[in-house]
Amino acid sequence: MQRQMLSKKFSIRALIFLVSTLASIAEFPVQGNYLQESYPKCVLEDADLDTAQLIAKYNYPVETHYVTTPDEYILRLHRIPKPGAPPVFLMHGMMDSSATWILMGPQKALGYYLWDNGYDVWMGNARGNRYSSNHTKLDAEKNAEFWLFSWHEIGFYDLPASIDYVLQQTGFKKTGYFGHSQGTTSFWVMCSMHPEYNEKITMMHALAPVAFMKHMRTPLLSYGRTAAKMTAGGVRFLPRTDVLWKTCFTSKLTETTCLEIYYQLVGKDVEQTNATMLPIILGHVPAGCSLKQLTHYIQLVANDRFCQYDYGPVENMKRYQQSSPPDYPLAKITARVGLFYTYNDNLSSEEDVKRLAALLPNVVEDCLYPHVHWNHMSMTWGIDARELAHKKMLEIMKKYSYE
Repeated sequence: MQRQMLSKKFSIRALIFLVSTLASIAEFPVQGNYLQESYPKCVLEDADLDTAQLIAKYNYPVETHYVTTPDEYILRLHRIPKPGAPPVFLMHGMMDSSATWILMGPQKALGYYLWDNGYDVWMGNARGNRYSSNHTKLDAEKNAEFWLFSWHEIGFYDLPASIDYVLQQTGFKKTGYFGHSQGTTSFWVMCSMHPEYNEKITMMHALAPVAFMKHMRTPLLSYGRTAAKMTAGGVRFLPRTDVLWKTCFTSKLTETTCLEIYYQLVGKDVEQTNATMLPIILGHVPAGCSLKQLTHYIQLVANDRFCQYDYGPVENMKRYQQSSPPDYPLAKITARVGLFYTYNDNLSSEEDVKRLAALLPNVVEDCLYPHVHWNHMSMTWGIDARELAHKKMLEIMKKYSYE
């Protein structure tokens, strides 16, 4: 019970951290029903719908599937089915969900674009987000043990289980793969720790790839370090809640503040950010994760390595038979990889991606976009992402066989 209370208290503290500027404003003016007055009804509706409901709303076919991992987490997959077509698997970043691939709508979102161009689209959800918070034995609300995972377990357990399920359901021997941010980190884990999965991927598209993190430059990094130190063990971090996004639209002042926090996190790209879609973004992100995922990333910033979780010398000896955590063997990632990254990404710097590129043995595309303001989300949610990013990605993917 004490651990459960700690988890709930920490989630509240983390939420307050993200809107700390708002909380410090004691008497900001409430300007009527600002949210309803400022945004179209269809935008507010999309902010409240879940992934499956969004897909159905825009008249695409939709299926929901469930996968149980070897360590008994229950994952939810969303599918835009095209039976008989080659499968492609999309994996979101930290605190995100399957919604990231479709929330910008049929004319902009990558998930719809791939389906329109002949692919059977599968979208994963990492353990601990709003769609994958179930376990065969543990209760996410009552058992702190549920939250004892980082992105290592997502790559080691979730991705292999999900990909095997997709291939079993479709009858194909391989799938295409798109990963964003943590969706790339977990891929590096999978293919380095389970090298046999390299043969199950036609090509991996790494959007805003993350492995090495020495040059990460978000101004919010110090807050992340503080959050990581506030507790130890299994803690839920920023679950999906109406509180955050609706607080952000109490007034023009709160709206501007939340947008600035977003820019501080991912990089400022006013030109590619569709501000009208902000309620939809904040209605779906954050979608929840384990604090240990954040802590693991912060360790990479500090140690300038791409390695497993550091439990301290004593526990490391028990787990790894060495005093420091082992590096992930990147040389074992033989799947074809396309790297897509930007200059103004506060979470994935071009210097760190270039270091990764030099160590991956089969990079078939190394694309540093020339648009100087593109940020961590521009090639996923950007106004011109389809024309300037997605079309090229599709052309590259078509080069490689599913045989």
